[in-house]
Amino acid sequence: MSATLVTKVTNNVKLTPAGPRIESTAELKRLANRVRIEIIKMIGAAASGHPGGSLSEVELLAALYFRVLRHDPSNPTWRERDRFILSKGHGCPALYAILAEAGYIDPALLPTLRKLGSPLQGHPDKRMLPALEASTGSLGQGISVGIGMALAARLDKLDYHTFVMVGDGEIQEGQNWEAAMFAPYHKLQNLTVIVDCNRQQLDGFTKDILAVDPLPAKFSSFGWNAVEIDGHNFDEVIPALENARANSSGKPTAIIAHTVKGKGVSFMENNPKWHGVAPKPEEVAAAVKELESAK
Repeated sequence: MSATLVTKVTNNVKLTPAGPRIESTAELKRLANRVRIEIIKMIGAAASGHPGGSLSEVELLAALYFRVLRHDPSNPTWRERDRFILSKGHGCPALYAILAEAGYIDPALLPTLRKLGSPLQGHPDKRMLPALEASTGSLGQGISVGIGMALAARLDKLDYHTFVMVGDGEIQEGQNWEAAMFAPYHKLQNLTVIVDCNRQQLDGFTKDILAVDPLPAKFSSFGWNAVEIDGHNFDEVIPALENARANSSGKPTAIIAHTVKGKGVSFMENNPKWHGVAPKPEEVAAAVKELESAK
């Protein structure tokens, strides 16, 4: 594994590891490429899954787990760890590949995606994979779960931060906006919502089904710090996440990350077909060849 585990020492007291960390943007890009290759192989082997939205979230997950989150793969239940919830649970192949890179799971498990008895279910299942923070996939619930964790941190007087990733199609659901009212009212500055804004959902483009724009203005009007970034540019992703983690404004943060569904595979990019269709063996080979050539 290219990442190294970083430990902090203060006054000769060894603190819990901050988690695997990659300083180089070039190495983060190589990591993202490896993850995309694994996503294609995993979904191809399963002959089932959601490649489009898995590929769009890769840089966001890589930046979280290798630059921003306070976490420890050797102690997944560390009480002071930051929390991450993948509300758009169908994008879990990307999360599984990241967890393997970070040292939470054996990479040999990745080809078992969606297989009977595998801990890598088609949507995140905490009963099967305890390293997860929540079972997700019933869309619209992740922000509410994150609010519960953020409130728990306050009650327990702990300073961990909770990040929740949602899809832009997912936030058409009403529960998200009840949660969006609740979090600023209770001044949950330890909560960040990341919107993987790839402009598509199951049946097509969000603008043709139920437009969600203007997202920054909507979150701002509810009392959030709203930030827009290029979700594939580490030079924008990392500072946005770091600023959210250090937020002391009294407001939760919403990061609207503009992404490309199917990112990295030319025949999948911006093509709604690939929301929930697995590539065939010849398509897997073509996609992997393209990604390998981009290293």
